[in-house]
Amino acid sequence: MLIDIDMSYLSRFNIRVTGEAHLPKVVFLHGLMGFLNNWGSVTRRLSSKYQCLVYDQRGHGKSMKPDSGYHPKDFADDLHKILHELQWNSVNLVGHSMGGRNALYFSYLYPGSLKSLVIEDIGPDGNPDNYVYYQNMLDAIPTPFRDKAAIQNFFEHTFASVFTTKEHPKTIIPFLMANLEEKEGGLYDWKFSKQAIIDSVKLGRSENVWPLIEQISVPTLYMRGERSKDLEKSVYEHVLTKNSLITGVEISDAGHWIHSDQPEVFTETLEGFLDRINY
Repeated sequence: MLIDIDMSYLSRFNIRVTGEAHLPKVVFLHGLMGFLNNWGSVTRRLSSKYQCLVYDQRGHGKSMKPDSGYHPKDFADDLHKILHELQWNSVNLVGHSMGGRNALYFSYLYPGSLKSLVIEDIGPDGNPDNYVYYQNMLDAIPTPFRDKAAIQNFFEHTFASVFTTKEHPKTIIPFLMANLEEKEGGLYDWKFSKQAIIDSVKLGRSENVWPLIEQISVPTLYMRGERSKDLEKSVYEHVLTKNSLITGVEISDAGHWIHSDQPEVFTETLEGFLDRINY
């Protein structure tokens, strides 16, 4: 079931809701440079027993792209307003990477709106220089491209030689290519706002947010990819000691994008957790 949404605040976002209205609610927040389709395989499986909300967060995909407002609090406020207009009073919230940090802030600002929390592969440590990696990566990609052939040629033959990724290039390249779309005039450029991406990292990853881990007040699943370069194992293990409501799961043969690297295992793990909370 797909709901067509056209309300005052909701109209600023690219939103998809699937599943029947009487079912428990699950909201998915994508990571940096992501968009709602990143959760497609997960929501297709869950929509028979959960009503699922996915959307492009501000600065991303087809949603609004203001010049400012990219702190996790801004993203959390967006979700609060979206839920208010949908009249969803209690949700299970799932966030990957940047979305996980935004979900953590939501749990701090609006704890009464949460039934459970799932954070996928991001830690609470701050790093003011974290944005440099993404700045250099985006600067290395010569957008706009003249056509799809030029995109394919660059990523097949040039990208790996001009930029060294934390994850294997075979993981990140399809993700980047999916973020390029044809613009007016026939050239291909980013779906997201490049400045919004950099600002989201600067404002979202600079601060140490360990106190927010301690204040979590709902059952929480904390997931780490065994091969993750973004969430160190020692940090992940320390998170599990900070709050008795947190359960940890490490997924084998997965990196930072667990739901992409191991979609079946990720969805089974998530579904089992959600079922214990909601049924």
